[in-house]
Amino acid sequence: MGDKLSLDVEARSLHGKKVAKLRKEGIIPAIVYGPGMEPVSVQAPGNVLTKVVHQAGYHTPVYLTIDGKKKLTMVKDIDMNPVKGTIRHVAFHAVKASDPVNAEVPIRLVGEGESEAEKAGLIVLQTLDKVEVRALPAELPEAIEADIRGLKEPGEKLLLGDVTLPEKVEFVEHESGHHEDDEEEHSVKELVVASVWEPSALQAANEAAAGEAEDEAEVESEHGEDTPQDTQAEETKPGGKDQDEPKQSNVDANK
Repeated sequence: MGDKLSLDVEARSLHGKKVAKLRKEGIIPAIVYGPGMEPVSVQAPGNVLTKVVHQAGYHTPVYLTIDGKKKLTMVKDIDMNPVKGTIRHVAFHAVKASDPVNAEVPIRLVGEGESEAEKAGLIVLQTLDKVEVRALPAELPEAIEADIRGLKEPGEKLLLGDVTLPEKVEFVEHESGHHEDDEEEHSVKELVVASVWEPSALQAANEAAAGEAEDEAEVESEHGEDTPQDTQAEETKPGGKDQDEPKQSNVDANK
């Protein structure tokens, strides 16, 4: 639970291709939507909005002030310029302080360099860097801390279930989609956060993985390359308009 983030935005009248004019002036367009409200097109100075969005990520609430009216929101989607690496558009999802929300939170290792494994020359490799949790907006942690100081032997693993969550925060379980009687259900708590490796074994595993990647690349080149993302119809791109929420075409067709 970090400091409260706030951002002043103003209603936006320019849409579609006209927002290019805003970006040239250093202004970033955005959208605010949520249950019980009509989507609101807004804008904010690029340097200010970028700083707030980077601080918030997808897990810290942002208090938006829209023409004098305050709304509690979460960053739902960030559209980046693939060449310049700058933000082109942001979607904010309005939430209620009294309603739990799901958010992806980074996992931070605690005690790096202090475990018996590392002192013995072994390597502790982080294998999971974020996890989805559920909590009230004000209770969402900035990060989940995973203590690796108890790791000792090669092959030893720290599972998500070994991590102590802050009060009022819980992991989000996802159904596998398989409903066969003999299909064993697995919990998110079984995911491996970090594992202990012998340096030579880790190097061998990395070399094997690199070899498999090269083999796959050769197969792809033999059968032709995939269609570049920038030439696909936007609706069919991963995370595009016809995919998961938010569907930008429904709230702000051309940004």
